[in-house]
Amino acid sequence: MGTPEFAVPTLRALAAAGHRICGVYTQPDKPAGRGGEIAPPPVKRAAAGLGLPVYQPEKIRPPEVYEELKSLSPEAIVIVGYGKIIPQHIIDLPRHGCINLHASLLPKYRGAAPVNWAIIRGETVTGVTTMKIDAGLDTGDILLVREASIGPDEDAASLGRRLAEIGAPLMLETLEGLERGTVTPAPQDHSRATLAPILKKEDGLIDWSLDAQPIVNRVRGLAPWPGAYTHFRGQLLHIWKAVAQALLPAHQTAPGTLLVEGRTLRIACGQGTLLEALEVQLEGRRRVPALDFINGARIQPDEKVQ
Repeated sequence: MGTPEFAVPTLRALAAAGHRICGVYTQPDKPAGRGGEIAPPPVKRAAAGLGLPVYQPEKIRPPEVYEELKSLSPEAIVIVGYGKIIPQHIIDLPRHGCINLHASLLPKYRGAAPVNWAIIRGETVTGVTTMKIDAGLDTGDILLVREASIGPDEDAASLGRRLAEIGAPLMLETLEGLERGTVTPAPQDHSRATLAPILKKEDGLIDWSLDAQPIVNRVRGLAPWPGAYTHFRGQLLHIWKAVAQALLPAHQTAPGTLLVEGRTLRIACGQGTLLEALEVQLEGRRRVPALDFINGARIQPDEKVQ
């Protein structure tokens, strides 16, 4: 059971390892892109390429879905970013349970967007965890864990791809251990839990009164959606790549002030820090290097974003 691109490496690894995949459950096809054309989820495309049967129920709870699953007689159900809450009667169905691959070091960053929030909150280490699904939100017993560093320039998209590749062999190792009885489920320490809630568009609005580094972390953590953005001359301006810089000279420059020096675009932040914008995108335009934006915008002295 899975839907996004993050789940595809695990599906392919299961097939390559010789596991009998009796069914692939994924969310229904949905509109995608600017044209809004109906498109299949990545897992459906991958399953089709592997010649696997695909099921796309609108809801997972109806009795007929349970009966369908039961008829497949699964020994385990592997869940990677399916996007639906699994009811208890399905959790109890397979002999080895429902095994989830989660993109964090549980119990940290439980929820829908663990990769994003780990970067936003300045983590330098994250990882993947296999766990047994229970009725809670990522609260089940931990099976295996694999750590991974977070590169200083890595964004959520690139980190997510890397964790997906790390998670696939970890799932194979987990299933093998469960079958042999060499993997022992371990309860989570719920007192150490943190949440990674689903992203909202308003999470992308930049607060220029913050120190530059937390803003850069938000830029990295919110790519590709919703992106970190501000307002310039009444239009949205996305900041897609940026670096934090040292303190300004002793005089204070108001947060949000645009500072152009040669080919460089800097923006004043809180605590006297600077953010150097490297790639930006003005509303209705394409993503460009900051220099192209400087040349087109003709920024005025003391002009600000907000």
